[in-house]
Amino acid sequence: MGDSEAMVAQGYTSASYGEYNASAAVTVESTGQENASLVNGTGPEGGSVENGKASDKVAVTAPAAEHGDNAVSTLSPEEERLWSIVRANSSEFNAWTSLIEETERIAQDNIAKIRKVYDAFLAEFPLCYGYWKKYADHESRVGAMDKVVEVYERAVQGVTYSVDIWVHYCTFAINTYGDPDTIRRLFERAVVYVGTDFLSSPLWDKYIEYECMQQDWSRVAMIYTKILENPIQHLDRYFANFKELAETRPLSELRSAEESAAVAAASDASKTAPSESDGKADEGKSQADGSSEQSPKLETAGSTDPEELKKYIGIREAMYIKAKEFESKIIGFEMAIRRPYFHVRPLNAAELENWHNYLDFIEKDGDFNKVVKLYERCLVACANYPEYWIRYVLSMETSGSMDLADNALARATQVFVKRQPEIHLFAARLKEQNGDIAGARAAFQLVHSEISPGLVEAVIKHANMEQRQGNLQDAFALYEQVIALEKGKENSTILPLLYSQYSRFSYLVSGDAEKARKILVEALDHVQPSKPLLETLLHFESSLPAPRQIDYLAPFVENVINPNADTQNIASSTEREELSLIYIEFLGLFGDVKSIKKAEDEHAKLFRRSTSELRKRSADDFLSFDRTKMAKTYNGTPPAQPVSAQAQWSGGYAAQPQTWPQAQAAPAQPQQWNPACGQQAAYGGYPAGYTAPQAPAPVPQAAAYGAYPAQAYPAQSYAPPVASAAPVQQPATAAAPQAYYNTYY
Repeated sequence: MGDSEAMVAQGYTSASYGEYNASAAVTVESTGQENASLVNGTGPEGGSVENGKASDKVAVTAPAAEHGDNAVSTLSPEEERLWSIVRANSSEFNAWTSLIEETERIAQDNIAKIRKVYDAFLAEFPLCYGYWKKYADHESRVGAMDKVVEVYERAVQGVTYSVDIWVHYCTFAINTYGDPDTIRRLFERAVVYVGTDFLSSPLWDKYIEYECMQQDWSRVAMIYTKILENPIQHLDRYFANFKELAETRPLSELRSAEESAAVAAASDASKTAPSESDGKADEGKSQADGSSEQSPKLETAGSTDPEELKKYIGIREAMYIKAKEFESKIIGFEMAIRRPYFHVRPLNAAELENWHNYLDFIEKDGDFNKVVKLYERCLVACANYPEYWIRYVLSMETSGSMDLADNALARATQVFVKRQPEIHLFAARLKEQNGDIAGARAAFQLVHSEISPGLVEAVIKHANMEQRQGNLQDAFALYEQVIALEKGKENSTILPLLYSQYSRFSYLVSGDAEKARKILVEALDHVQPSKPLLETLLHFESSLPAPRQIDYLAPFVENVINPNADTQNIASSTEREELSLIYIEFLGLFGDVKSIKKAEDEHAKLFRRSTSELRKRSADDFLSFDRTKMAKTYNGTPPAQPVSAQAQWSGGYAAQPQTWPQAQAAPAQPQQWNPACGQQAAYGGYPAGYTAPQAPAPVPQAAAYGAYPAQAYPAQSYAPPVASAAPVQQPATAAAPQAYYNTYY
């Protein structure tokens, strides 16, 4: 057996492609087959797909190919242009495909140049099984069979759960090698990973075709037996074909060696069974001798024995019936999967929801192997969506499979959704929970420095973590560093939020009112007064003992509510009205009659609302616009539509008052957030019906403070499954109100 032939039979292990080779995987029991390691592949792509179409968030590092400098140094102007595009933005899929086409046109037989472009492209898009096939064809054209095998082995590491790539690989082996054992071992490797895929029929058909060419009928029967155990597409056809085979071939040709041995053992046992008397024993011996003489005839007749044939088919029919029963439960989910392959285009909402429902069902069914393989299938089509990666990690963590959870989290953060901040914030939380504080800090730092600098949610969560670790000064320093960076930018939209949050954080965790006031006063010196900043000031003043600085606050509030022609106004009409209502309520608690009348008259003039209309509104209505936006982070409630995490924070913060707790004369310990401060002095005029705000839900915000640069990332909500066997339940109604501050753990 040559080197390449051994590689086909045993798998390619001479090089590690990226972080996710077989050594990083966990052994999972396969249904009725040998144990198999789950490598870095993602869910199957079964069925007919658009050749070469894949997502831009997947990468496995290809090995450094030996590209000769002279062979690849000469580039056409078009190649130079396209290389500059993909170097600047490696996720530019259309530029990559154009570059491949141009290189193939120019390079012709220059295999080094072709290897360079394919290695680079497939490092970013390893789920493009069509391009793996084209790469292998190029190697085959120049006669490098060992390189063809190497390409296919890299392919089945990069997209392990693709039926199509395994079919291509097995077809290559059939056309290349003459050793049936080598080819059979490759088929068996394939069916371990994708043999239970609902769309695995092309692979099974190729396997049956090969064994029929070999006329090894016992192996053909064995393949049908494996197929009938699983609820896959075209199961009726497979059962009909099996029955036809059984009825046209002798049973002696269909039984495996183990089955033949079992039948022979049963026959021997019946021959030697003890009799009740010596006479009966002799009679039995005589019958046994007669039976022995007839056995060659029976063996030749094979399937002509109706009882034996009926029993043989009946065993497989029972498997078929059981598989059909399960198929009836999943067929609705399978038919709703319109795009089982990976593509750069987003999926529609119905298909995304279908994947969640399908995962719920399989987790409830309780078969861990099915759960893992369905997640891997899902993460082909949904690899661009952090919510499915987070759900997979949480499911594996709940089931106790920490190796699988860690492997999935590494793939998500380093390869598939590495450019999306949600996954890194989730990774930081998970690492902190597992005691890896250094890893959590690294995840936050990656967001601060590369993924989304200035992301307010990341700053809040990082500072909170440092505070939990007892590093309060580090938390303060983090806010100050980010504020200093934003102050250097012209018209920073997140600076007011940072000041507001820093002041609030300082007061809540240390009880230092003077420090909190100093932060807000500094903010007014450096930023244009805005609704969220002034809202924070009003809440802060309401939480402190008398006297309140109403005269100090009034000009700032009035300039935002009623800006003049010379005043730069960054507040929308809705924000101005909301701030006016909050200010009126603040004055109702702490102002005098004159100031209240002035504010109400100004409000009626600016926003066409009379004083009597205003009085009819309950305080609960003041925040009704905000309550529709509330949702818990990672609570299983799906967002209404994608929006950036920063927009979630800024939108919610800007649209709702932040209740400061009642100050004590000399606070002995950090103040705690009190969700029950209905009619008390912490902005105390709310009626008993008011409940503390929750975390804002992802709703569109009009140029809110600090949205993600360049594109909006889908906001996610998840709940860890109770057990791997149980589905992740989606709450039917809105969650009960929770303390706002607690949602940022």
